[in-house]
Amino acid sequence: MCRNIKPLFNFEPPVTEDDIRSASLQFVRKVSGFNKPSKANEAAFLAAVDEIAAVTSNLLSSLETNAPPRNRAEEEALAQVRAAQRFSK
Repeated sequence: MCRNIKPLFNFEPPVTEDDIRSASLQFVRKVSGFNKPSKANEAAFLAAVDEIAAVTSNLLSSLETNAPPRNRAEEEALAQVRAAQRFSK
């Protein structure tokens, strides 16, 4: 999985539409191999981002859990610690 795509489910504060769109954009970039598509591919690229964002939003709204929501700031801090350990070797 692309390392830039972050888990979006069961966080406090809840995920925003911008977060979903950013993850969708990263996914389409990874799958297509384009960071920025050419004019010829731009419409298909943006349509894919929109479709994936819609599906992701539907998925997140239909998921259920009994686990308490995770704190986004705490999770980011833990990820930074793990990255520092991984890259300091």
